[in-house]
Amino acid sequence: MKLLTFLLLFTNVVVAQSGKVLDNESMPSKILGGTRKYAVYLPPDYESSKRSYPVLYLLHGAGDDQTGWVQFGEVLNITDKAIANGTATPMIIIMPDAKTGQMGYFNNIKNDWRYEDFFFEEFIPYIEKTYRIKSEKRYRAVAGLSMGGGGSFMYALHHPEMFSSACPLSAYVGPLTIDDVKNFMTRTNQKATDAELETYFKKHNAINLVNDIKDDQKKAVRWYIDCGDDDFLYEGNSLIHIAMKKKEIPHEFRVRDGGHTWTYWRTALPDVLRFVSEAFHQY
Repeated sequence: MKLLTFLLLFTNVVVAQSGKVLDNESMPSKILGGTRKYAVYLPPDYESSKRSYPVLYLLHGAGDDQTGWVQFGEVLNITDKAIANGTATPMIIIMPDAKTGQMGYFNNIKNDWRYEDFFFEEFIPYIEKTYRIKSEKRYRAVAGLSMGGGGSFMYALHHPEMFSSACPLSAYVGPLTIDDVKNFMTRTNQKATDAELETYFKKHNAINLVNDIKDDQKKAVRWYIDCGDDDFLYEGNSLIHIAMKKKEIPHEFRVRDGGHTWTYWRTALPDVLRFVSEAFHQY
């Protein structure tokens, strides 16, 4: 009887240490005119507690959807371990789909597909009403890989009042020249005026946005930037690092051995969780 009781207690402890991932959740969007999917990681004690949690918006890369970080990034296993060993505080992780309709996290050049508006005007309010989430800036962070790293850069640069930390991984930093925008429009058979191209370029070039940060906003967001030494996006990430150094914007910049692969991003995630937790805890 004592052995049975011990086994039951042991089983309950093991179960209690595991979080939960739901990867086919959805919400309606008037801005995008349809249903939008997302995945959510809930920490181990979410269902047994009544408290509210900080939130990390974790963005996928091109070609993936809301299941990318779940299936390939092993977000459940990695986050459970980080919480269990104390390097990360219990948090909710939200992974939106940016593949359906048009791919990407931004409003398009004609502004007739407004994903960024959806994210801030509909998605965040919906998520933070649906789950027990602390809604202050201090308890909100954004991170992502590749295309999602670009989303992390632009979202935190466009809305520094929203995020305590931003962690772009192997990030697309936006078009480096106006010609890059023109070439993209040509490849995708889109047309735009010179004024539209210029406006889009200014809003989606992370280096220009960094250079335009006002002195009193230099510490508005905590930055953790990570890119492999063999990554094809290494140049843009290096230029961002240099721009931040010149601008005297505090940031962490990591160059590790590796390329543009899930092997690299899985090893990056524990450091991301640790970094955002520093703000969640009170550093």
